[in-house]
Amino acid sequence: MTDLAKRTWVEAQELLGPDVVAIVPVGSTEPHGPHLPLDTDVTIAVAQSRRAVERLAERGVRAVVVPPLAYGLTNYTDGFSGRISLRPGTLWALLEDVVTSLEQLGVRQVVLSNGHLEPEHVAVLRGVVLDHAERGPGKAHVVLADNTRRRWAETLGDEFKSGDCHAGRYETSIALAADPGAVRADELGELPEVRIDLLAKMKEGVRTFREAGADRAYCGDPAAASADEGADLIDRLGRMVAETALETWPDLVR
Repeated sequence: MTDLAKRTWVEAQELLGPDVVAIVPVGSTEPHGPHLPLDTDVTIAVAQSRRAVERLAERGVRAVVVPPLAYGLTNYTDGFSGRISLRPGTLWALLEDVVTSLEQLGVRQVVLSNGHLEPEHVAVLRGVVLDHAERGPGKAHVVLADNTRRRWAETLGDEFKSGDCHAGRYETSIALAADPGAVRADELGELPEVRIDLLAKMKEGVRTFREAGADRAYCGDPAAASADEGADLIDRLGRMVAETALETWPDLVR
């Protein structure tokens, strides 16, 4: 059982401690086209986290998935219904409180497993990590499994590398593998490919999907998605999370 939320307090007491890696899935609640639910980023974050626990177990490292954070900074989906956004300071404080609580439970290794790619959101996560780098006795060391870094981005397919991947082939494939019942199949088959050159427009100062030309809250090619591709992507993302932990804390390997 990989999820802390499904444990009793007695089981949690037996599990949590200084030799356990706590993986915190971080997602968002925001529009993902007419074919994916608002919690798609949460689904992605949880799926990659669970796969990471399995990969770590293969190396003799104990890990657990903490209940996910379902909110983040979602400014790019401004103007679409269903968007719920935090302020940067709120997200930072929320993450700090989660880490502090884990510290009080004896946890000393925390991995932020992020599924939401908005730059300002990722910047907050990086800031929290810097604030918790080698904090000393009794404090947790926090790292970010960051798929926006080139090392990992290069492993996630051409659409991901292009930046035009919000609710496109990349995210839709993962949803088809991890939560197929939530994908609106009728809508998906009718969606044309949308290319907006998002990375270039970000550099130009564009700050919403509507301004960038994604007027249905998606970009990329969702109709080309498949569950098989999604399963492969989840495995790659799980490897990213697991290797981030193993490289940070090699002494945990038995």
